[in-house]
Amino acid sequence: MLWGVSFHSVSLVGLFMLSLVFISSSLTSLDIGLVYVVEWEIFSLSSSSVVVTLIYDWVSALFLGVVLFISSMVMYYSGDYMHGDSSYNRFMYMVFAFVLSMSALIISPNLISILLGWDGLGLISYVLVVYYQNEKSANAGMLTILSNRIGDVGILLSISLLFVLGGWNFIFYGSDLSEDFFLVKVFVCIAAMTKSAQIPFSAWLPAAMAAPTPVSALVHSSTLVTAGVYLLIRFSSALEGSSVQTFLFIISCLTMFMAGLGANFEFDLKKIIALSTLSQLGVMMGVLALGFPDLAFFHLLTHALFKALLFMCAGMVIHSVSEWQDIRNMGSLVVCMPLTSVCMNLANLALCGMPFLAGFYSKDLILEVVFMSEVNFLGVFLYVLSTGLTVCYTFRLVYYSLSGVPNMMPMMPISENYSKMMSGIMVLGIGAIAGGSVLAWVAFPESYMICLSVWFKILALLVSVVGGVLGYMINLASVSLSLSTLSLYPWAAFMGSMWFMPVLSTVSLSDWVLRSGGIFYKMGDKGWSEYFGGEGSFHELMICSSYLQFSQENMVMVYMKGFFLWVVVVFLIFM
Repeated sequence: MLWGVSFHSVSLVGLFMLSLVFISSSLTSLDIGLVYVVEWEIFSLSSSSVVVTLIYDWVSALFLGVVLFISSMVMYYSGDYMHGDSSYNRFMYMVFAFVLSMSALIISPNLISILLGWDGLGLISYVLVVYYQNEKSANAGMLTILSNRIGDVGILLSISLLFVLGGWNFIFYGSDLSEDFFLVKVFVCIAAMTKSAQIPFSAWLPAAMAAPTPVSALVHSSTLVTAGVYLLIRFSSALEGSSVQTFLFIISCLTMFMAGLGANFEFDLKKIIALSTLSQLGVMMGVLALGFPDLAFFHLLTHALFKALLFMCAGMVIHSVSEWQDIRNMGSLVVCMPLTSVCMNLANLALCGMPFLAGFYSKDLILEVVFMSEVNFLGVFLYVLSTGLTVCYTFRLVYYSLSGVPNMMPMMPISENYSKMMSGIMVLGIGAIAGGSVLAWVAFPESYMICLSVWFKILALLVSVVGGVLGYMINLASVSLSLSTLSLYPWAAFMGSMWFMPVLSTVSLSDWVLRSGGIFYKMGDKGWSEYFGGEGSFHELMICSSYLQFSQENMVMVYMKGFFLWVVVVFLIFM
């Protein structure tokens, strides 16, 4: 509370006005091709200048405007969602610091200055994930921050390797980075993969759902998970023609397929939406690996709008059903929460690529570009299959939560009478409807030349229809088929657990290390090192000192025996 005005109201006005300023200035910058680059030299070392660089072009301004717009809605939404929380002000300050870190990352084209936002995102995400301070949150936070630290190491190694060039402004060196700098490309790619949760670093993304829902809406729409994609968009000119692109395309295809499969077996509402984010990140990374950074940026913006809306609707549902997150304990919410159900369906349909909603303009264009590119059959098949799986788990979610049989507890007071939450949802609902078309007109005044056969043109729509029908009808038959599908449980366990990625990322790595550490501790620290080290040396020293003390106790008999032995020894020597 500041001067009698609540934090969420200040955030709404301030961040929303800033977002309008940045979006309008991005249009001006795009129209006249204006780019500002500001450099502040900190010190010079061996002809290499360590500088903090800020870039202001239409890409950074537009992305910054969208981030601030979503942040303003999320923070206003938090006014109702976190109402009554004892640490409300601390939560709002942390969210604001999170947005500030993302803003620093967006305007930094320098590997050294980008660390300020990059490390800030990792640190504050850990603090927000462990906000509820229980064992589950602590485990999720540790997995999140340790996974992201791998990416931080990649950035630091890239900084050391780029020292040869005399500077770290990667946006200027892009096309000049030859194959001699192959390791730089690999490290930057690994850093982006950890931040955007690509295989094998995917386990932390669903685990981060332990954070409050407003944080999830912010993290999974426009901030933390998009940082890796944004870094590669800026670095894309250096990746052209490199084998890193092929590697990235394979990983992204597997990631979106794995996430789509996992979401169809998940029952946690927030984890389903988190896996849908992971799938869309795979789509962005894939089209980026094919050499279309502008399409990846376009989908990044449209996805941010409808994914923030989807998380906020999920938060409204969870808040209204006594904090339940299992979709099997929901059903027929369309009767009790009609406005929330409308907005949630808007976000779901935009995610599926429903024509003329936000996701359609970017997702359909990406699929058509993939069909036209020099991609093998497996890549096209995974893209098409992942599109069908997206629609499948979306309609499964609609069935269980909105339109199916009600499974809630009796006399549960379900309501959407939260003015601040509904205001943010309604504004983002407008963005999910019109955001895609507006961004398409702004970013692509000249449309792509797409030349496909009729079957390829309708393939995406056909797969979406089939996936939607399967996703809804299979769940209608799930009760009667539950006993006959027990034989498929091992396959379901494999596909529904993200290909055992959480286990492989946690227990399988730590178990061997901890067991080995326990053996070394028992045999080393508590064993031979004690015997030959501190404890053993002390014991031997005490024995020797006891002998010495015994010999110095002024006993005449000892002195006489010692004198006699000394005389005998001298006599034997000089004989």
